[in-house]
Formats: sequence, C-alpha cells, structure tokens
Amino acid sequence: MKRIFDIVASGAGLVVLSPLFAALAVWIKADSRGPVFYRQTRVGRGNKDFRLYKFRSMRPDSDKLGLITVGGRDPRVTRSGYYIRKYKLDELPQLINVFVGDMSLVGPRPEVRKYVDMYTPEQLHVLDVRPGITSLASIRYRNENDVLAASDDPERCYIERVMPDKLAIDLEYVAHAGLWSDIKLIFATFKEIIAK
Repeated sequence: MKRIFDIVASGAGLVVLSPLFAALAVWIKADSRGPVFYRQTRVGRGNKDFRLYKFRSMRPDSDKLGLITVGGRDPRVTRSGYYIRKYKLDELPQLINVFVGDMSLVGPRPEVRKYVDMYTPEQLHVLDVRPGITSLASIRYRNENDVLAASDDPERCYIERVMPDKLAIDLEYVAHAGLWSDIKLIFATFKEIIAK
C-alpha cells in the first residue's frame, strides 16, 4: 500500500507541479550559471547508492567546499537558492526519485556515503526502508542549518550531536512505520512550510 501510494501521489505531484517546475527552472537559470538540477549520490534502502535530484540552490561545485550547509546565508547559496531552500522547493524533484522507486514520500532522509560509513550496526537499520522526502527528524530539525551555523565546528556538531539524534528519531519511525502515520507526517510537513 505504501508503494502504491508513493507512485500515485508522486505521479500526480509531478503532473500538477510541472508549471512550478518550469518557473523555478527559468528562475534558477536566470539567477546564476550552472544546471537547473543538482544530482548527488546518496545511500538508500539496502545500503545501495542512488542519484538524488534537487533544484540547484548553490553555486556550481559548492559541494567541493564541504557537505554541510551552515545558515540561510551560506555564501555558496544563490539568491534564488535562498528562497528555494527556505520553502523546501529544492526538494520537489525528488518526486522523480519516489516515482522510480529510489525513495518514498516519507522515510529517513538519505545521507551521503561519508556519513553512512560512520553509522553503528544499529543505526544502519534506517536503511531497511526507502529514504524519504520528509520525515519526523527533518521536521524536528527544520532549523538544522541555523544550529550548525551557531557552532564553532559545524561538521563536528553534525556528526556528534545532530546526526545521532536524527538517526534515533528515524529508527523509531522504522519500527512503527505505517501509511496513516506517513500521511500525518506529510500534512505536518506542509504545515511547517506554510508557517515559514
């Protein structure tokens, strides 16, 4: 049922949001050089790598300067990217990932291999399910960039404080996942976005 829901909802979302996709593509291209989409290798279900899609919100090759984004005014973020990230519009292309089966609408956020390699055997159980566009952990850590920006060592703060806490929340989700709880999390996500 979860997979059927993902296919139907992501397919409908891609059709309904296609005008918004087109408008964002024009804005991104007009604002800075580089591609419309940003693709990054993330780790998915079964500890397998896949290519995650986002609307590009940073300058080209910004990931070479570090994987952690600190604060809403990270100098690598483009003008359009600031608003695209603020309202989570950069995540919309992941509907493609959901439709093809790499991801689910709801599930633990997919991480890069560098950080997955730090997981304990217990934490690796977050990879028992498809990663998601949204999760309870991402809602609770909606201001994660600001938390990291306030730290003297954002990378260390993420590894030692943020990541373990998010994984604990995600493991709780994995243990009690269900379609109804997923639907409630989707509405909670919309509520958070609108509140911004």
